[in-house]
Amino acid sequence: MAIKKSRKIFKPLVFLASLLPLAWLIFALYSDTVQGTKYLTIDPTQKLDRELGDWALIFIILSLSVRPLAEILKKGELVAYRRMLGLFAFFYVVLHFSAYLGLNLQLDIDEFFKDVTKRNFITIGIINVILLTPLAITSTKGMIKRLGGKRWQKLHMLIYPIALLGVFHFYMMIRADFSRPAIYFGVILLLLGYRIWVKWRKSRPNKAAATA
Repeated sequence: MAIKKSRKIFKPLVFLASLLPLAWLIFALYSDTVQGTKYLTIDPTQKLDRELGDWALIFIILSLSVRPLAEILKKGELVAYRRMLGLFAFFYVVLHFSAYLGLNLQLDIDEFFKDVTKRNFITIGIINVILLTPLAITSTKGMIKRLGGKRWQKLHMLIYPIALLGVFHFYMMIRADFSRPAIYFGVILLLLGYRIWVKWRKSRPNKAAATA
């Protein structure tokens, strides 16, 4: 009962907290456009696009961190927040793509296809949007039952290459300070390493029983 009550309290708080980056960016864009402030630097639309992409990557990493934290801290209830964080990652990815297509390209489809074929980081970004879409669609309990647990888990393991491609996309896009991509890359490798280690540790008793 206590866990259910805490979820009722914390889930709305996590939801609202996940919207704070968007709220700040909307305020900053409005302020820069209407009042002439420089919250988003000289080119607010490009900065907005990049910030949305940055937050998409942060939410991907947060969603990947939930299970390891739950296991290390022995707080299984934390897993309940993983789906929400994963969907917010997709939400910010869609906003990132929409800002690029709508604000940067002004919905110029011809220019979009030129970008996809000529600019590698755009190509990688589009691939990530395509790969993330089935993960978002199949995130419900109903889809888990339809696909079956094992097939669903295999599909959602795509999140690790998606995360690494996201870092590579970010690295190619900024062409300046590489410290953040390096940090993101290191955290994702650490999380992937933990996942592999847990899987290996669980398989050891089975191997020991097979050889006995």
